[in-house]
Amino acid sequence: MVTPEHITTVVIGAGHAGLAASHFLSARAIDHVVLERGEVANSWRRERWDSLRLLTPNWQSRLPGHHYGGPDPDGYMTMGEVVEFIDHFATGMPVRTGTTVTSVRRTDDGYQVTTDAGEIRCRTVVIASGACNLPAVPALRQAIPDTVEQITPFDYRGPSSLPDGGVLVVGASATGVQLAAELARSGRPVTISTGEHVRLPRLYRGRDVLWWMDAAGVWDQRYDQVPDLTRARRLASPQLAGTPDRTTLDINALTDLGVELVGRSAAVRDGEMLFSGGLRAVISLADLKMERLLNTFDEWAAASGADVKPSERFEPTRVPKSTRLRLDLRGGEIRTVVWATGFRPDYSWLDVPVVDEKGHLNHDGGVVESPGLYALGLPVLRRRKSTFIHGIEDDAREVIDHLAVYVGAHAASE
Repeated sequence: MVTPEHITTVVIGAGHAGLAASHFLSARAIDHVVLERGEVANSWRRERWDSLRLLTPNWQSRLPGHHYGGPDPDGYMTMGEVVEFIDHFATGMPVRTGTTVTSVRRTDDGYQVTTDAGEIRCRTVVIASGACNLPAVPALRQAIPDTVEQITPFDYRGPSSLPDGGVLVVGASATGVQLAAELARSGRPVTISTGEHVRLPRLYRGRDVLWWMDAAGVWDQRYDQVPDLTRARRLASPQLAGTPDRTTLDINALTDLGVELVGRSAAVRDGEMLFSGGLRAVISLADLKMERLLNTFDEWAAASGADVKPSERFEPTRVPKSTRLRLDLRGGEIRTVVWATGFRPDYSWLDVPVVDEKGHLNHDGGVVESPGLYALGLPVLRRRKSTFIHGIEDDAREVIDHLAVYVGAHAASE
């Protein structure tokens, strides 16, 4: 019988969140290992389309003790540059790549982590495996005719990877609008099914909109200050794209590219996709929320005396007088459906009863409802910026501080 390895902390996942945890564990002199099923920054390497860039500007790309130092601070990293950035941060860290975790179970004094390379006994576990492990595709996909190809952003690499013909993109968050725009520019007829979304300009009063989010303190709002935390954690990513020309990508931009706008996908019956008739209300709500956010920026600028351009406002989203409420998927008009309907974490390996019926981890600011179990890298984990690369440092420091106190208390009692 092989004797299990013993170590104080196991970190699961070697993306930016898991590596930030490792940084602070090392600073605390807590022995640990980071387990990664693939390579460092695996999801950035394997699960992104070819043209994707970060939504955040390069100056905002920072990890503990590691900052962007290139010549284009206002640009946006390509996926290759993101991988290189995270790879460099991982130098010297105790990462084991090609190691898949198959089970995590409670023991009397901690956890048993089973991997395809053996077992590890540990006092604490940090789950940093990501929030976007699996595509969240609605059940109505099962009623799509077999003649229509269905893909998710995990499958998509570029327009040439799709069959010839029209494309229906379902979902209008950052992913949906980016894919719809790229497909439209390739010459394909594109329809986008639009539900609730977050509209933002790329630039506001001469600065990147994410500069405003940072400067005005929006990003730093803590999870225990958010009025509706459950809703905030499940909010779609904002309609932004990190293009070199720093242009805004919203519904109006898609309309200018010839993309057809329809409402939220509601059902598929007899080969027809049916859409909600509430599109105008959804659009109006997104415009209203953007206006409120811009007002917040204006108030902060006035109070702080920030050196920025004068206030500005943007054209309301243009909605056609009438939009299609149904689309025949059998007639050949649509050859591909792209499900840009979000992602969800995968906890199939977690044999601890801390996942709710919707597949979400039960935690309070990253402290999971099982002693010694922690999480990082989830939406609004401790702040609104939690899932962004620049947002992980504060979260990781505080979560590892809590972990260190827990480890210390147990060591003192032994």
